[in-house]
Amino acid sequence: MRVLVVGAGAVGARAVRQLVENPDVRRVLVADADPVRQAAVADSAGKKAREAAEEATADAVLLAGPAGTHAELARLHLAAGRPVVSTSDSIDDVRALLDLDAEAKERQVAVVAGAAFSPGYSCVLARHAATRFDSVTEVHVARSGTGGPACARQHHDALTGHALDWRDGEWQRRPAGSGRELCWFPDPVGAEDCYRAELPDALLLVPAFPGVERVTARLAATRRDRFSAHLPMLRKPHPEGLIGAVRVEVRGRRDGQSDSLVLGALDKPAVATGAIAALALRCAVTGRIPAGAAGLAAVPDTTAFLSDLVHVGIKGALFEGSA
Repeated sequence: MRVLVVGAGAVGARAVRQLVENPDVRRVLVADADPVRQAAVADSAGKKAREAAEEATADAVLLAGPAGTHAELARLHLAAGRPVVSTSDSIDDVRALLDLDAEAKERQVAVVAGAAFSPGYSCVLARHAATRFDSVTEVHVARSGTGGPACARQHHDALTGHALDWRDGEWQRRPAGSGRELCWFPDPVGAEDCYRAELPDALLLVPAFPGVERVTARLAATRRDRFSAHLPMLRKPHPEGLIGAVRVEVRGRRDGQSDSLVLGALDKPAVATGAIAALALRCAVTGRIPAGAAGLAAVPDTTAFLSDLVHVGIKGALFEGSA
């Protein structure tokens, strides 16, 4: 299998390293708008990695470039019959990727949107938690931390504009930065104030849970984050991000009673996203993710998916305290 990775930033570089370790991958082609970074990532990843030439062809494509660039590339590679995995958490990118569902099913290939730490891993946790219920009524996602500089800029921008929530069968748009809620993440992150933000999680989760009544997504932010969201970033982002966390609360009915389950995870978002995207690509190629365009909540066997991630050091956690 020849894999093309578009984007050699913090996430793309991690994904390349994961892919070259896979014995089923014969070649990893690295493409980036910055030729210096492209060469550095290809050279550091070992013999299987090469810089992508303009005429390079591949069997599958992983899109890890800046938000806003994924939809056009996905359409191009889907037209050639290649499975596509995107790490973008931009609402516009995710919506455009999901619009490719009919074509992807016709071509019998998978297009995976939002294959990151959140959304992505959070979607798998939501699907995994849902197996404990007879029916799911609500899914609430919160996340803390950022990956590389591009992720930090997207986090900054997400606190402006409008959040997209699902409530009682309808989409609701609410101001980003509103709706403060104290969310508990795995230690050592702990409790953080989280706010509505321009996040695509609901777009990915609502189709996966027919009949769900509420789906929300929130972003951890400080007072400075909120007040400076409409201004240029006040300081240079960390090159690979610091520790981050996700929290997924699923509510539903089990044995005739209302119940809830909270799952979470703790990791460096760029590291986790690279591993999750690489695994999603393998699953898309081997048929472990069905044909069509969807998020990772469409993974049929979440136990196997989570087990594969445990082997590369990414582990989930079950919240066992009292509300």
